Amino acid sequence: MLRTRNPVRSLTRADVDDALELCSRNPAAHVFVAARILEGIPSGSFDSALSVREDGRLSSLCWASANVVPVESDPASRAVYAERMRRWRGRVASLLGPREEVVDLWGALEPHWGAPRAIRSHQPLLSTSTPPSALGVQLDPRVRPARADDVDLVLPAAVHMFTAEIGYPPYTGSARGYRGSLASLIARGHTYVVVEDGEVVFKTDIGSLALGCAQLQGVWLAPHLRGQGLAVSMLASVMEQVMAGPAPLLSLYVNDFNTAALATYDRLGFTAVGDFTTVLL
Repeated sequence: MLRTRNPVRSLTRADVDDALELCSRNPAAHVFVAARILEGIPSGSFDSALSVREDGRLSSLCWASANVVPVESDPASRAVYAERMRRWRGRVASLLGPREEVVDLWGALEPHWGAPRAIRSHQPLLSTSTPPSALGVQLDPRVRPARADDVDLVLPAAVHMFTAEIGYPPYTGSARGYRGSLASLIARGHTYVVVEDGEVVFKTDIGSLALGCAQLQGVWLAPHLRGQGLAVSMLASVMEQVMAGPAPLLSLYVNDFNTAALATYDRLGFTAVGDFTTVLL
């Protein structure tokens, strides 16, 4: 049991080094939380990062914002995180992360939060540090970082990808907020595209970047181009550019029923390093 002198509390600036060290134990799995912590350094705001210390040592974290993501948690710390969050149902869109941790945390929260939209129980967490060219994979030379003036071309591709993956559109009414989030990714050089005849036909994003690891997300190919093996060379080009630049290690997670994506990632040298679960609310 956790001692009462070690309650859950928000991370502080003084905790940042310890928190990043905790995340670095498994960067492929914990890059999301590490990236969010790094993004908070300029403002000094870490309110979304909950922590537990045992005997003065930071033993676990839980990112608790629109996404709830546990890091190195055990049953006792998950119980106190759940107690802190049980009234937060309206603030959270998903729980995600290592399967055992998420399943246990969700078990404590479900009685308070009710039924989810969906549970993606088995999502292989994949990683690689081998450039695809070293495996003989050809690179598509058309892949490039998106530019600021590409945002309105990226928007329909991003909406299509999100809706197909999650089951509902990323916004209702005005697209202004969602467009702003896409523009922010593009401004940071975190979106890669192929543009043909004035339309984005391929895109992917660096969703999180920290600890020498980049987690790819939002991989999308236009429906009329699927089934031709084109995604392999396009994504290979993204991987080469990222590995030569901000991160030598890549990770991503994928639904276990997406056999086409799994085959693509296998061809590109990704191997399973864990098992994620996502609870969609």
